[in-house]
Amino acid sequence: MQYTEKVMDHFMHPRNVGEIADASGVGEVGNAKCGDIMKIYIKVDENEVITDVKFQTFGCGAAIATSSRATEMVIGKTIDEALKITNEMVTQSLGGLPPVKLHCSVLAEEALHAAIADYKNKRAAGKENG
Repeated sequence: MQYTEKVMDHFMHPRNVGEIADASGVGEVGNAKCGDIMKIYIKVDENEVITDVKFQTFGCGAAIATSSRATEMVIGKTIDEALKITNEMVTQSLGGLPPVKLHCSVLAEEALHAAIADYKNKRAAGKENG
């Protein structure tokens, strides 16, 4: 299986690894078939701009690389802009993935979307209680 230089770079030197204790939203997804688990934390400011993002991924090199790249792509974007980032965009920005590893980029997209959904749910609950 051949990986691009960008994929290897993000695997060997992942960006934004960790967790955000007071995250605005957290999304966790997993793929039971391959065993990959991805968790993305986002910090959102009052203008709905993602100011920080961290990830924790248990999985293969492609899962780590796509998580790392996806986090880079959303920092500084609004929630709506971040929702437009697709697994295809993540894959293209890494120079491609072997077909058998494309599901990893889908997990990155799903974890990001889950974190945004969590943020929106928390915000809606806060407005109801406030």
